[in-house]
Amino acid sequence: MTPDCKEIRKSILLASQKSGHGHIPTCFSIVEILYAVYSTMKHDPSNPKLEDRDMFILSKGHGSLGLYCVLAKFGYFKPERVHAFGGFQSDFGCHVDRLKVPGVEASTGSLGHGIGIATGIALAFKIKNSKRRVFAIIGDGESNEGSVWEAMLVAVDRKLDNLTVIYDNNQSQLRSLQIKNPAAHFEGFGCAVTQVNGHDVNALKNELLKKADTVKIIIADTVKGYGCKTFIENQYSWHRRPPNEAEYEQLIKELG
Repeated sequence: MTPDCKEIRKSILLASQKSGHGHIPTCFSIVEILYAVYSTMKHDPSNPKLEDRDMFILSKGHGSLGLYCVLAKFGYFKPERVHAFGGFQSDFGCHVDRLKVPGVEASTGSLGHGIGIATGIALAFKIKNSKRRVFAIIGDGESNEGSVWEAMLVAVDRKLDNLTVIYDNNQSQLRSLQIKNPAAHFEGFGCAVTQVNGHDVNALKNELLKKADTVKIIIADTVKGYGCKTFIENQYSWHRRPPNEAEYEQLIKELG
């Protein structure tokens, strides 16, 4: 784990403990993915509406706290602002809101919707002959939604080589309907697919920089709750709750 990604995870824990909200294990699984995306795409924290910026869409919107802490790390706002996460009239809702948080490009939360938005934006850029790129994270559980695959049909048909989708393969659906061998599914739709360790920042960066002649899918093999033994061993009991003070101290120790 890189020092920056460890710091982001500590920020997630602190904001969750202070606010009383947070899907921490799912946020932990995408930290390196988010960090790699914002390390490679064109964006400017001092000018979030930069005209020729690339765009990122968090389709699995319940990972909002992870995105907020990464945006704070890259300088979009002070980390302390995120401590109001989920609070009354807070800008930092449990699902992201593009009208309230600098750097957020789409309001997401209903699973399966963000990937359609990302596909539409990428298609608009193509029509305009723009060189701007679109990146999106989708979850493995979210991919049970038919809208994910409908978006892929459009993306492949329109040869959207400006769209990169990162599939968070954190095995969150093991107790229900797990998609086995997601790479084969995406390949069957005609996507350009690669698979990497989703906690290896350099491997992710390398794949994000590579070009394809159609929509690119990166299967990121991740661990839900990565970095903390407590989360990994008790994923389901931590699905939607923050740590109390004693648990927070223990989790910080586990992060090292």
